[in-house]
Amino acid sequence: MCGRFSFTARRDDVENRFGVFIDTDAYIPRYNCAPSQKLSVISNASPEKLSFYRWGLIPFWAKDFSIGNKMINARAESIIEKPSFKNSFRRKRCLVLSDGFYEWKKEEKVAGAGAVAGKKEEKVPYRILKKDNSLFAMAGLWDTWKDAEGRETQSFTIITTSANDLIKDIHHRMPVILQPEHERLWLDEFDKQKHLELLKPYPSELMKTYRVSKLVNSPLNDNKELIQPLINS
Repeated sequence: MCGRFSFTARRDDVENRFGVFIDTDAYIPRYNCAPSQKLSVISNASPEKLSFYRWGLIPFWAKDFSIGNKMINARAESIIEKPSFKNSFRRKRCLVLSDGFYEWKKEEKVAGAGAVAGKKEEKVPYRILKKDNSLFAMAGLWDTWKDAEGRETQSFTIITTSANDLIKDIHHRMPVILQPEHERLWLDEFDKQKHLELLKPYPSELMKTYRVSKLVNSPLNDNKELIQPLINS
């Protein structure tokens, strides 16, 4: 699963790395990207510029806007079959830009003085990123939904796959991170076999992880402190 991520790069670094033009002041560094927010993507409809879509896919045929709250991720193993994703997989793919994502690991809680004996678990947040700290793109799908008044909402979901050896100790799923040379391929004209082959775990040896503050648990917190390694973790 991927339920939170960061994208903290400067505007000119984003333009240089992904070869896009940012024609809006809507771009700001984000340390705690969360569902329902408008976030940075590059879509196959406008591959030359940075767009801002709502996280949580709302299929064009949906009757209710709220379905997007349940559609933040799409499993790679079933996107060709699921009604919610198969149309977007064929026609509407995007790159979801990031420099790291968060995942929560269940760990035994350390009991304080006077605490009642017995094992208790807590969810501990970790940040996962590339070893060289570079920007990357996650494979995504998007769609356009219209309300009763004809107002449009562009939204997206992040594709997930099985976790690699580094991440599986934290969580059994991870977002599909594309190799840089495959990013534009993901946006190219649809080729079922070609695109399915891209949906695999990113190599463990190219990634790293560290524990971070529980402040990341709340999407209201969005600052540099969230991406700092937790001391004595």
